[in-house]
Amino acid sequence: VYMIVWSISSSGISTTASRLISAEKAKRTPNIFLILDQCIVITFFISLFLSIITFTFSDTISHILIKDPRTSLSLKILSFCFPFMAVASALRGYFFGLQNSTVPAISQVFEQTVRMAAIYFLSSFFIHKGLEYCCGLAVIGMAAGEILSFFYVFITYLLTKESPDKKPTISRITSLSMIISMALPLTANRVTGSFLSTVENILLPQRLQLYGLSSDDSLALFGQLSAMAMPLLMIPSSLLTALSTAIVPALSEAQATSNSSRISRTVSRSILFTMLIGIGTFGIFLIFPHELGKTIYSQNDIGDILFLMSFICPFLYFQVTLSGILNGLGEQMLIFKNSLLSSVISLIVIWFFIPRFGINAFISGWLISLITVSFISIRHLNKIITLSFDLRRLVIIPFLSIMTAVLFSKLIYRYLFAVLSPSISLSFCLLSSAAIYISLLLLLRIITLKDILRR
Repeated sequence: VYMIVWSISSSGISTTASRLISAEKAKRTPNIFLILDQCIVITFFISLFLSIITFTFSDTISHILIKDPRTSLSLKILSFCFPFMAVASALRGYFFGLQNSTVPAISQVFEQTVRMAAIYFLSSFFIHKGLEYCCGLAVIGMAAGEILSFFYVFITYLLTKESPDKKPTISRITSLSMIISMALPLTANRVTGSFLSTVENILLPQRLQLYGLSSDDSLALFGQLSAMAMPLLMIPSSLLTALSTAIVPALSEAQATSNSSRISRTVSRSILFTMLIGIGTFGIFLIFPHELGKTIYSQNDIGDILFLMSFICPFLYFQVTLSGILNGLGEQMLIFKNSLLSSVISLIVIWFFIPRFGINAFISGWLISLITVSFISIRHLNKIITLSFDLRRLVIIPFLSIMTAVLFSKLIYRYLFAVLSPSISLSFCLLSSAAIYISLLLLLRIITLKDILRR
């Protein structure tokens, strides 16, 4: 529910604010604050409406959509933070548009810190009251984080805002038209993605039961996939999510000034770093899946899922960066079509193939969908800008480098495991793998220290 509300009220507006403001900044026009004001007004009233709807119909939503009446209390609490979350997203888009990523970064770290602190200090008042109130406690932490994060971003905006010395050069109608034309496909993409993801999450355990698993076993396997394996896979992507967010205003600014060489250079560099991170992560999950599962979750069988999902890493991370590139170049409709195609492929696999092949079919279908949309995106990008793909630099040497690093570290792990704790042994081997991998990339001139230090 939270993700659907965020998708409707904030996702499109935040990216739109970032892209339009960066373009106006590049052209040195006084239209930035007109665009921002309208973005804030739009997102505030949409989120306020959704907040009222969620609070009023929380019992209905909990019974019909979530199918668990105990979530009604959490929905009521959650509804209070929607307007704060929405306006804060628009303000973060403003700072990203100015290519000031420090404020959004601090606000998100602050939000997570408040969330954890609220749960930690309030837990003693809620835990003994049962699961409904424990869930409510988690949502209180989420709401507190969103609200206080908003105040941080808003106060920072007021303190750093520079009053324009000229009147806007576009009318309010023109500005509104620009915002809506860009935000609508972005919002439709996120809403559709959230809705189809919800359908997938509902169908997956049901179809696993047709494969022969019990209700409890199918839910447990779904939990291993979505709540254990996926968070581990997404940790390295935090770097790429930051890159994807930062690349939108950078490309938008370059496009506004018709700087095609800068666009090509930025895209090529982003793709290179994405492939290096994706292939590096693939090697680690391929060689250390059971060690990671046992050390982090105390479960051996999670390693089987991590091993299969390791093949997804390069394409999953590649898609994160490609979305940022396409957003920066104003290709929102292509993102929407790709997202729709990817979800359709996943739903077909869930419905027809999981009853026959189990969870392996879902992971294989996900991989196929990622490869398909990546191919479509690259083909489309190649029509807009000049891209050069050096397979030796992008794939072959990084693959050989990470295999050398992880296989050497695997040998070390066997000796360390005999004398040190599993967590210390694994940590040392993962760090040594990363160090060897980066050293080989530097030695073979795939990247340079200048590339790493460049903003």
